Amino acid sequence: MVSADAGETRVAVLEGKGTARSGGRGARAKASRSPDAKASQSPDAKASSDGDFQVAELYVERRGQRSIVGNIYKGVVDNVLPGMEAAFVDIGLDRNGFLHVDEIVLPGGKQAPRRGRGQGRRIDELIKPRQEVLVQVVKDPLKTKGARLSMQLSIAGRYLVYMPLGGGVGASRRLSDAERDRQRKLLQNIHKGAGGVIIRTAAQGARKADFERDIEYLRKLYEVVQRRAKDGKAPAMIFQEADLSIRVLRDVLAKEFDGAIIDDEKQHQRVTSFFQRTAPELVEYVELYKDREPLFERMGADETYRSVLSRRVDLASGGYLMIDYAEALTVIDVNTGSFTGRGKGGRLEDTITKVNVEAADEVVRQLRLRDIGGIIVIDFIDMARARNRDQVLKTLRKALDADKTKSYVVDVSPLGLVEMTRQNVTDGVREILTKPCPTCGGEGVVESEETVAIQVVRSLREMVDEQPAKGGAQAFLVRVNPKVAAELLRDGSPLHELEEQSGKHFHFEGGEALPLDTFEVVESGSRAEIEERALPFQVGDEVLVRIEEPHMFNVDDAVARVDSYIVSIARAGGLVGERRLVRIESVGRSAATASLVDGSEGAGSAASEGEGEDGSSGEREAKSPSASEGAASGGSVQSPPSKRRRGRRGGRRRSGAGTRSKSESDGE
Repeated sequence: MVSADAGETRVAVLEGKGTARSGGRGARAKASRSPDAKASQSPDAKASSDGDFQVAELYVERRGQRSIVGNIYKGVVDNVLPGMEAAFVDIGLDRNGFLHVDEIVLPGGKQAPRRGRGQGRRIDELIKPRQEVLVQVVKDPLKTKGARLSMQLSIAGRYLVYMPLGGGVGASRRLSDAERDRQRKLLQNIHKGAGGVIIRTAAQGARKADFERDIEYLRKLYEVVQRRAKDGKAPAMIFQEADLSIRVLRDVLAKEFDGAIIDDEKQHQRVTSFFQRTAPELVEYVELYKDREPLFERMGADETYRSVLSRRVDLASGGYLMIDYAEALTVIDVNTGSFTGRGKGGRLEDTITKVNVEAADEVVRQLRLRDIGGIIVIDFIDMARARNRDQVLKTLRKALDADKTKSYVVDVSPLGLVEMTRQNVTDGVREILTKPCPTCGGEGVVESEETVAIQVVRSLREMVDEQPAKGGAQAFLVRVNPKVAAELLRDGSPLHELEEQSGKHFHFEGGEALPLDTFEVVESGSRAEIEERALPFQVGDEVLVRIEEPHMFNVDDAVARVDSYIVSIARAGGLVGERRLVRIESVGRSAATASLVDGSEGAGSAASEGEGEDGSSGEREAKSPSASEGAASGGSVQSPPSKRRRGRRGGRRRSGAGTRSKSESDGE
């Protein structure tokens, strides 16, 4: 399946048991679109027609971030490092490409003798700085490394790979011996020109006409490369690989190709044009999807697409995998989870073996879905018997046979570990879809509230010690995260000891959006000034709050919050979830007590209608008690609101007009 839009192109390869094209593209499409079939299918098998199809591989390409593997560049050697037996080549990208001595081709197309263990010619004898070279990218730039380059060019077609600087005829090892011999003899009669060719796995059962068409197409492409290399000025791109959909159809899919469904007209045109040149018999199996429902959603690939970002992968038996990515390797841990075996006579070894065998299949599926490469360590559950370890390893290797990417597996260690490598050519789906967390920098952990609180107290102590013994500020307003403020104000906090020793007083402000390690001294002054600036309420204020939960120690009372500031409300235990008007009775640094205002039901209803301007569940409205009394007695004069600055938890005060209007109506 190919889904393309303005931002990215996504390709999903679905696999299932059975004979290719046994149901035809029409049968598959009808089955996948049937409402009854769709309702009964699992997320990974909604594309099933006459077999259990599931998403096996995912590919993503963003606009402006295409893979450059296969691109050919005319570059300039920037520097040669004999100590690394490599050179760095400027190909016009942000970072220079890396060219190893074994990837150098001498003039005339001869491969340079492999350096090996000090044998062969030194790299500084083969190429020189400022020399222009024609190179091809064999590995994308990954993390801090530049692209991996080779001077041995190769141009891939549907059935063949043409190597203009090579020689001879080779064949894929995945083909049977008889098929390899047949195709080599067939190709030797066709390929008479310069260069070498490699028969691809997709050429299984290919005919003479298929090879003739492919080799002619590849030679024409190389003529274009030669012409551009001659006229182009280095550094410059000479040849660009096909886009994602063409590469997947050409490189991944073999004779088992059952059809392609594409939801974009341009992509559909490109694919059909490619097949017309290389495999005309497959054009009829390419379908343009036109329905309103997104293709990936209909076929069940969208859920799999999102699942590749999860660390945990559940197994059908109840066990699960945990996948962790590190700089040098990827670690996959196998756990039994909720699976405890079957039957009363089940043994622990049998339970472990069943989970491990199931995990071996799923591990390979996740490697393909996420395109995980490099060193991979799989921590299977320890097994006592050697035959069980062999069974798990056999299952793993059999599953890897379906993987087109090269891999190498080591035997199971006594600790149940399997070490393996998988070729890493480009970024996987996870690397394309994500970026390191801006808060933790990709570490996965941040300092705890207690750790930050201890650091804040140390900084405050240093600040107090630097002040003069007399005449300095008596109080300070400090901006921290509310969770850190709660830790600083709890009983037994070292902040209380600092206040007793220094005679200073500290208040805190800050919202939940602040990073946990935020620390800033905002203001200093007298204790009265800082309290007026910091405390969200004054005694006597009437505040509209949402009652959130019952009080922890008194079931008759309840608790409301304004940001992280706690308001304990007497006799409000039965009003959880409602908005009520309360009167502040006492105010502390982190909490206040309040009582319900008589007739607050009406105020709560009116306020609920106007709720939502700032989305705050702790919106507050304060009015002067004297103003209410004056208005209630019929007077038109209203006391001005208290001259307090809006603190970190400040909401909107009730306007004078609104207060007067309600008070007058009450008086009437």
